[in-house]
Amino acid sequence: MQELLINIKNANKSQELYKKACELMPGGVNSPVRSFKAVELEPLFISKAKGQYLWDVDQNKYLDFVGSWGALIHGHIPDSIQEAVQNALAKGTSFGAPHEDEIELAQIITESFPSIKKIRLVNSGTEAIMTAIRLSRAYTKRNKIIKFSGCYHGHADVVLSMSSSGISTLGLPGSAGITKNTVSETITLPFNDISTTEITLSKYPKEIAAILVEPVIGNCGVIPPSTAFLKALKELATKHKCVLIFDEVITGFRLAKGGAQAIYDIMPDLTTLGKIIGGGMPIGAVGGKKEIMDLLAPIGPVYQAGTLSGNPISVACGLATIKLLKDETYIYLENMTEHLCKEIKKINEENNIKAQVNNIGSMFSIFFTDTKVCDYTTAKKSNTQKFAKFFQNMLSQGIYLAPSQFEANFISTAFKEEDINYTLEAYKKSILEI
Repeated sequence: MQELLINIKNANKSQELYKKACELMPGGVNSPVRSFKAVELEPLFISKAKGQYLWDVDQNKYLDFVGSWGALIHGHIPDSIQEAVQNALAKGTSFGAPHEDEIELAQIITESFPSIKKIRLVNSGTEAIMTAIRLSRAYTKRNKIIKFSGCYHGHADVVLSMSSSGISTLGLPGSAGITKNTVSETITLPFNDISTTEITLSKYPKEIAAILVEPVIGNCGVIPPSTAFLKALKELATKHKCVLIFDEVITGFRLAKGGAQAIYDIMPDLTTLGKIIGGGMPIGAVGGKKEIMDLLAPIGPVYQAGTLSGNPISVACGLATIKLLKDETYIYLENMTEHLCKEIKKINEENNIKAQVNNIGSMFSIFFTDTKVCDYTTAKKSNTQKFAKFFQNMLSQGIYLAPSQFEANFISTAFKEEDINYTLEAYKKSILEI
């Protein structure tokens, strides 16, 4: 594994490309999480990937714990997935018409998620969330939605809100370009806080259309729910006759074949999916109860459309990815992740390092804080400067982590025991140099 040792200062071509990109694209990137701004570096430009590895344009090699932000549960281009994509590509890139593989993917998803009786394929997680909210409002004939701090549901205006002063008050715009009116019906509450949710639903007893939640937060680091939280949300949604939406864009097929809802034994009314169901190709989906889903056009009054929805290349890639998932796949991934995190915690204890490690399934994150991280507020107490130095140290040893401590890291089936052992060696060295 010693060939992974690199010098991140030897990134001349990446630096040249970044300078050119900044002249053509805002910030030089097409998604802000790629910017490396949070870790005080310029982004690396990737030239190729295979298995558990990435190579940048300067030919530096990295163990990849990002995996296209969780989409690549089997690592980069396994042979069977590559073959499936090539076969689909030979038939055409897009039809703008139904094709048989859409039915197969829909069937596999509905068989894996008992809560999903019907499904609509879209092009991204953001589109799936937009559709789920629109469906919820049409179904309940109500307008307000509840979401939770730290949960990210894409960049649609209605879900980019932040809490205003006081408990259970309506949200304020969380981004420039979003009007107050757009988020005036969005209520942002603390994650893992049942009592505040109860208070809010009592305050607006017949106005809440939906409760929207990541069952396991994956966009504020990895934050699992408390034992009773998801169950309480289900009970409250049922009591107040609003729609419970699980955003499983990250956790769907990542934590289990049936997602987080299978692990926590909760049946939401609607579920949004993405990432793994496309195997790294652009895709999203919303599915759930038949009576809600049948409100979608062309048989219902809720309009939703997409030129590339159900794209044959994305569907083929997703089908090939899901077909490789077996019960033993999840056992392997969980064991690898648990071993890594257990040993990191041991290193921290032995060296009096103030850090918290959160993990579930094949997801994990490291927070530089001595406070238990269980919600957005405690996550934000983590030391960002310390993480930036840690990230730089790990990168210099060929470990490619998510470039923010408020993003999840992922292990794929391509990882081997020797990769985990090397990562632990790099971790100990990196942490002691901070």
